[in-house]
Amino acid sequence: MNYNDVAKVLAESLPYIQKYRGKTIVVKYGGSVMKDEELKKYVINDLVLMKCVGINIVVVHGGGPFISSHLKRLNKKSIFIDGLRYTDDETMDIVQMVLCGKINKDLVNLIQSYGGKSIGLCGIDGNMIEARKATFKADLGNVGEIVNINTEIINNSIQNGYIPVISSVARDNSGKLYNINADTCTYRIAAALNAQNLILLTDVPGVMTDIENPSTLISELKLDDVPDMYENNIIKGGMIPKVNSCVEAVKYGVKSAHIIDGRVPHCLLLELFSKKGIGTMIY
Repeated sequence: MNYNDVAKVLAESLPYIQKYRGKTIVVKYGGSVMKDEELKKYVINDLVLMKCVGINIVVVHGGGPFISSHLKRLNKKSIFIDGLRYTDDETMDIVQMVLCGKINKDLVNLIQSYGGKSIGLCGIDGNMIEARKATFKADLGNVGEIVNINTEIINNSIQNGYIPVISSVARDNSGKLYNINADTCTYRIAAALNAQNLILLTDVPGVMTDIENPSTLISELKLDDVPDMYENNIIKGGMIPKVNSCVEAVKYGVKSAHIIDGRVPHCLLLELFSKKGIGTMIY
């Protein structure tokens, strides 16, 4: 790329920077992006740059593969029921240790190594995420559903120049801890913050009419289009919870929700600061 090309790209990004300046964007960080050190650097660089140009960034993360890996080292089997982790008391201890400790603080450390200011939080802090035992057909142990989001500690962090990094562990009124689905946490936090955008980093380009063919990517989806896509089996498998989270976020008032491929270098900048974007936007 020559100097003119660089200048053109920077100039074209100006209206997008103006559009998002002062707005809040919530990013769900997960998938292979969390495990690949090179991809992780691109994402962190994007987050810090976005914060530097005046965008309020909130990061929410899970860490299922890391929990499974730790349980395996302890010779404890991971049990999944309908795609959700069965969480007994011992597993809950591991969830808390891995999500609120290792993963959370590693992300905070990486953001700060790129010159950003970050603070690691979980749903327990400031009673941020209030939960109760989830009611499913099967008993999933200490798996919770969200009752309420208290945004005070998140807003205080943003106002003081920090990027909050939030792990998906919550508590109930009695102090019992729960493992919460990270996608659900992300859209509920985005809605509570009245965020401009929700962005889910995934391992696929977005919603495609043919999952084997990236050229069939659907760049934009209106809420009204989504039911037909379920019916026609276009949205299926692992894409269902992601699209559900996006749909719920938009219903709650988030301006748009995006499913993008976290394996693409600088995916966040490409999605937000270019005309076409790289993933699927639901609005």
